[in-house]
Amino acid sequence: MSDSTEVKIYSDQNEVVKALAKAIFKLSTSTEQDRFNILLSGGYTPTALFKRLSKKYAETIEWERIHLWWGDERCVSPESENSNYKQAYEFLISQVSIPAANIHRIKGENDPEEEAIRYAEEIQQNLNFRGDNPVFDLVILGLGEDGHTASIFPDELEMFEDERICAVATHPLSGQKRITITGKVLNNANRVFFLVTGAGKSLRISEIMNDEDAAKLLPAYYISPTNGELIWYIDEAAAQKIK
Repeated sequence: MSDSTEVKIYSDQNEVVKALAKAIFKLSTSTEQDRFNILLSGGYTPTALFKRLSKKYAETIEWERIHLWWGDERCVSPESENSNYKQAYEFLISQVSIPAANIHRIKGENDPEEEAIRYAEEIQQNLNFRGDNPVFDLVILGLGEDGHTASIFPDELEMFEDERICAVATHPLSGQKRITITGKVLNNANRVFFLVTGAGKSLRISEIMNDEDAAKLLPAYYISPTNGELIWYIDEAAAQKIK
């Protein structure tokens, strides 16, 4: 783990989510930028974050400045229960006054290869660049029990060297296609917040935090923003095996 990495441990998921939501509020209100680009995570845990943001900060975050993007999406329709977009729409987007033009969803219903190209172009047209890659103001990531993050799985670590902005990934067990942002883009963000809770993640967290050899097989291990900060928001259950 690099020197610019910070680990914040809270008693439970509720406290983690409260702290992370507060950090997002502070970040988005402390900047003078016209727009603030946030890359959202899918998965189960972010729903609690979305609920917190919509309940506590619906009126205080300047939503007209917030632009929402996704780190990955399953190749399903936006109405599907498996859609990351649907989850965010239900628990956050539909609850706050964010302009429709600020929602940049990955269209999981499209042909995967074509959509990866289209989404990359949309990112290129909207974001500033640092070097060869676009810059997100904030990237929120989760951690799978297999160590994957976004939809970069352990058997696709080459996505950290991929020159493209987006790529098509395949879930190693289900074979389901997903569209994901690649590693170089994730690592070009101004800041990355990992949101990880639960005992089921404790082994992977310990491998990463203890810098064990096993961690080198995990995609999440390779998240290390080149010019930004990395903060892990985790609960005690996820942190229990850290030495």
